[in-house]
Amino acid sequence: MMTLHDSKAVRSRDDKLFDTIVCLLAVIVLLIVLYPLLFVVSASFSDPVRVIEGKIWLLPQGLTFDAYLHVFENESIWSGYRNTLIYTLAGTFINIVLTILAAYPLSQRDLPGRKTLMFLITITMFFSGGLIPTYLLIKSLGMINTIWALIVPGAISTYNLIVMRTFFQNGVPFELQESAWMDGASNFRLLFTIVLPLSMPIIAVMVLFYGVGHWNAYFNAMIYLKDRELFPLQLILREILILNQSENMGLDGAGMTERVMMAESIKYSVIIISSLPVLLLYPFVQKYFVQGVMIGSIKG
Repeated sequence: MMTLHDSKAVRSRDDKLFDTIVCLLAVIVLLIVLYPLLFVVSASFSDPVRVIEGKIWLLPQGLTFDAYLHVFENESIWSGYRNTLIYTLAGTFINIVLTILAAYPLSQRDLPGRKTLMFLITITMFFSGGLIPTYLLIKSLGMINTIWALIVPGAISTYNLIVMRTFFQNGVPFELQESAWMDGASNFRLLFTIVLPLSMPIIAVMVLFYGVGHWNAYFNAMIYLKDRELFPLQLILREILILNQSENMGLDGAGMTERVMMAESIKYSVIIISSLPVLLLYPFVQKYFVQGVMIGSIKG
């Protein structure tokens, strides 16, 4: 007959085996995800000849900064960074404010027609007016070639709105809201003094989602912006890559080889330049991110 001590020993061995397997799987997944990033970083600082020959595996070979110097010599890079920062900060602020103001009323049980409103909002996830009608609408509103053309059309993401509404419903105890109402608190006071302080995890996640979306956006800028001084960073980097490819097509011999090698290095350096700010932002919201993405998985 198995004693309590033997049972604990068996469970302990099983737990250790399970933890070991999980750690090994986590390390494998980490390597699979991390290696491409390390390769891009190494290739951006490496001799393009060795990159083309496939000699780069992990560490840079033939350390050089020529690709970065070539990219940053372009003055449009700096204006693109400035514009993207403006679009990202202003756009994310507007996104967060409007999403909160829409999600909070929809989370209240006493809102008349709440289900109908959610149904109409959800439809927009599956149907849209299309590119041409949207362009005509933006043009009729006088937003062509302005910052508002990049911010207003996507001011609220339906998916993010639903996620935030779910958090307000499940993450903030309804009894706490009821007690505040009984004490005479208005909806606005309840939102700003009780709900928002308890909603920092979801707000941090929304900031990350919206911010990354604005930072990586280039299609709307390509459609609605005409003035090159308003172009965001992603559109400038796209132009640099296309320009290098087109210049390569007009060369032959040694000139062609040199251009191809430089274009190869520029490709990797452009990836690092465009991704670095997002990589620097993530550690600051990491502690909230896990809580935010688990919304709705546990109901207390």
